[in-house]
Amino acid sequence: MFNQIFESLQNGNDVRGAAIAVEHEKRTLTPDIAGFIAAGFLVFLSEKLGKSPAQLRIGIGRDSRLTGEDLLAGASIGLGEATVYDCGMISTPAMFQSTVLKGSDFDASVMITASHLPFHRNGMKFFTKDGGLEHDELTVVLQKAAAIADQFGTATEDGLVKAVQPYTHVGRRESFDLLSLYAENLCSIIKEKVQSADREQPLKGLHIVVDAGNGAAGFFADRILRKLGADTSGSVFLEPDGTFPNHIPNPENAAAMDAVKSAVLQAKADLGVIFDCDGDRGAVVFSDGTEVNRNTLIALLAAIAKDDAPHSVIVTDSVTSDELTAFLEDSLEMQHLRFKRGYKNVIDKAIELNKAGIDCPLAIETSGHGAFRENYFSDDGAYLSVMIICRLALMRAQGKELSALIADLKQPAEAIEKRYSIADVPDYKAYSRTVLDSFQAYAEKEPLFHIVTPNYEGIRVSFDDADAKGWVLMRASLHDPVIPVNIESCGKGGCARILDRIQPFIDRFGLRVQ
Repeated sequence: MFNQIFESLQNGNDVRGAAIAVEHEKRTLTPDIAGFIAAGFLVFLSEKLGKSPAQLRIGIGRDSRLTGEDLLAGASIGLGEATVYDCGMISTPAMFQSTVLKGSDFDASVMITASHLPFHRNGMKFFTKDGGLEHDELTVVLQKAAAIADQFGTATEDGLVKAVQPYTHVGRRESFDLLSLYAENLCSIIKEKVQSADREQPLKGLHIVVDAGNGAAGFFADRILRKLGADTSGSVFLEPDGTFPNHIPNPENAAAMDAVKSAVLQAKADLGVIFDCDGDRGAVVFSDGTEVNRNTLIALLAAIAKDDAPHSVIVTDSVTSDELTAFLEDSLEMQHLRFKRGYKNVIDKAIELNKAGIDCPLAIETSGHGAFRENYFSDDGAYLSVMIICRLALMRAQGKELSALIADLKQPAEAIEKRYSIADVPDYKAYSRTVLDSFQAYAEKEPLFHIVTPNYEGIRVSFDDADAKGWVLMRASLHDPVIPVNIESCGKGGCARILDRIQPFIDRFGLRVQ
């Protein structure tokens, strides 16, 4: 009866919904619904691990969103007979780490977050010791949630569902200081990697500013950097505030990057670090204000990974630049596997390669979701920052600059993205496939179009002639009724010329920019 309510909340391998009704969006995620979803996860977990609910130990945490406490309370009820550890406000990576760190070692964990999305939205992420749930696993969880709601819920006036009778026997509940455990683990990693003569303050002499975007990762400044001797003066927006009054907590957002860049330059800092709301993504800014995100961040982390894994494979998403490929393969002598969009796709591919005996130390998406093999392939903005900061400390001790690691990286002259809406099409996924098949046929007939292979997502076409040197990628959005088109050019004006070349195809299908 309530299947559609729960199905509509699935976004890849996460739950996402509107937890506050706003003018353009009605409420779709309530504490009762979060409780039913958590109850579905409990059943799924019990079956997966072969343990009774009462034998399970499950951690739960939240980011700084306004609805976080209420949704956490609802989800805690849904976890029923399990022993539930309330970890309070914390980052998403810490919640995954709670399943593997000594001192917690939970069977599973739940994170209440919607990452960088607007303040009125919220969601849920689920972890076991194997990592985040896969798409199909979350589908099963939501199906179980709907079945529980059918039995113990009733429809509300706004078309949702609420619990009308108890559906769980509540087990033990207690607070758990996971943040201290997680922060201390990162401090230990820094001490080990830097190997400073001053073991307790290996970052002494470094000035690093942090922009937490009023999310959950503000602890990084005090509990890690300052504790290890770094000067963090000039850091901004460390205080949690679920209205996000200063900028969107998103390293891909131009205003967010401008904010941390300004903080670095004003403080005359050695480095700036920025996180998204729940701390699973990050980016940095060099002392001269150079923004290190997207392709540049991938290049920097690959250069760091190279020391322990020379000639290895770096897995990225599909929209990375040709210049990045040239840097990875020519300058670093590594291999670049450009895979699909979606951080879980990228991470899963890296895990698959390693299982096949192929050396792959890093999986990273241009969004800033990056995961190292040595860190359980957990996408962790704090861990990425730690890797960069450790290398900064080592290079400064040698009188070198961090930027030297990516001195050979070139950038495209231009880059644009167009997003064409197909929301008015009944079956937009099938329609997307039709569009892409037709675009491939179109490209095959055009003499200046060179289809790139191998290619794992959409149709990528390169251009290398007198008028245009660059590429275009047309693909289907992972979750939305949209066909994104990414274009990069080696020269000024090239993106417009490439767009002109595909415009007849776009007009043929009547595609309109979202």
